[in-house]
Amino acid sequence: MAATAVEAGSVSQPGQTIGLAVATPLPDGLYLINTLNYGRRSTRPGETDAGLNIPVLVWATPARIFDGHLGLIVAIPNIWVSSPGARTQGGLTDFFVSGILAWDLGNGVGASYLLAAYLPSGTNLDAETTTINQRFAIGYTADGYNLTANLYYGTIVGPTTKNGAIYPDYLNLDVTATKRFGKWELGPVAFASTDLPTRFASYRSQGQIAVGGLVGYDFGSITLQAYLTHDVTERNYGGRDTRGWFRIVAPLNIGNQTSSAPPAPLMTRP
Repeated sequence: MAATAVEAGSVSQPGQTIGLAVATPLPDGLYLINTLNYGRRSTRPGETDAGLNIPVLVWATPARIFDGHLGLIVAIPNIWVSSPGARTQGGLTDFFVSGILAWDLGNGVGASYLLAAYLPSGTNLDAETTTINQRFAIGYTADGYNLTANLYYGTIVGPTTKNGAIYPDYLNLDVTATKRFGKWELGPVAFASTDLPTRFASYRSQGQIAVGGLVGYDFGSITLQAYLTHDVTERNYGGRDTRGWFRIVAPLNIGNQTSSAPPAPLMTRP
């Protein structure tokens, strides 16, 4: 097959787990986490607008494996994109199914491992291939802090090329450093992403680093978070992205104990 220079980029949207204490075990129960984001990339001659809504259902099960708390996660994201010279498109994107093990290591320190699959939705808005996603998180959530780093590694196991696009393996890193003040939560956040090498010599690897700030409020029954990120550097995206994010975290059964730090991971394509 002839090489092509069309980029597809990271299947997991960089920045989507910012603000979540993904290394900390959740109290057993059922949770809804909905993350909505919208941003504009300063491409030329016209900007590219893209939004993504990621509704995630998390079941923190009573099961323990190697002393790790087992959680099951599903997501059915929706995306909409408006780019120069093309009509606005919207619809379902890659389905996400996963399991996570989270360990309480003591003294506020936690660690987790997540294994997931992105499955094509059958629309022209997803990656049109199957991706295995692994996530490794470490965090500290004592004394009102949420200091969490979440590294995810995506591996394409389906076709690496389809309809003129190349799908690379990738690495993303989401970083949170917030502090609670009563019911309020404030602090800086950041994310980075990079494509990994492909067998196509003409492929232009994409990457970015973005920084921003987060504010959250705990209403008791639900937690709200909002954050803003801006690319400080980018590679082969054609422009820098500025993006606003809004999240709702809610337990879905009365038996849940509310956690002092918001729940576990979620995902999708950019």
